Amino acid sequence: MTVAPADIAVELGRTAPDSTSAEYAQWELWIADARMLISARLGDLTALDQGRLDYVVRQAVSAHVRRPDDATQVTVAVDDGQSSRTYRTAKGRVEILDEWWDLLAPADTTTRAFSIRPQGSSCGPHVPWCALNMGGTYCSCGADLTNYAYPLYEGGALSDGDYY
Repeated sequence: MTVAPADIAVELGRTAPDSTSAEYAQWELWIADARMLISARLGDLTALDQGRLDYVVRQAVSAHVRRPDDATQVTVAVDDGQSSRTYRTAKGRVEILDEWWDLLAPADTTTRAFSIRPQGSSCGPHVPWCALNMGGTYCSCGADLTNYAYPLYEGGALSDGDYY
C-alpha cells in the first residue's frame, strides 16, 4: 500500500482536498519528500516493511500539514486592529523523527555494548586472584569490562590471545 492524500485526510480527521487543488498537490509532494528522505537513508524502499513505511510517511506528512512552517508567532496589525496567530515549532519541512527511524530500521540486537552475565568463578576468563574468585561481589580483574573476553587488570591479555 502506498500513502495517498486521502490517507493523510483520514489521519487528520478531515475531508480530503479536491484532487485539482493546490493543497492536494502539496500533500502529494510532501508524501514524495518523506519517501525520498527514507530512501536516501535506508536505500531500497521495497526491502522495508511496507506497513511500517506507510505509517511513518503518514505520520510525517500529517505532522507537517498540522504545522507547516517554523513561525512561532505571527502578528498582523492594521490601524487599530490586530490579529495574532501562534504556531508550534516545526522545521518548515517534512521531518522523520528518530523514533520513526527506529521503527523503520530496528537496531540489531544480536550484538550489544553491554550484556548481563552471571558472575562467579565459573563464568569467563577471570584470573585466579580476581575478587569474584575470592568470594567478592565485583570483578577486580576487569574481565567484565571486556565482555568476558580477557582480564583487563591484574595480569591482562598476552599478545597471543591468552591471559595470565
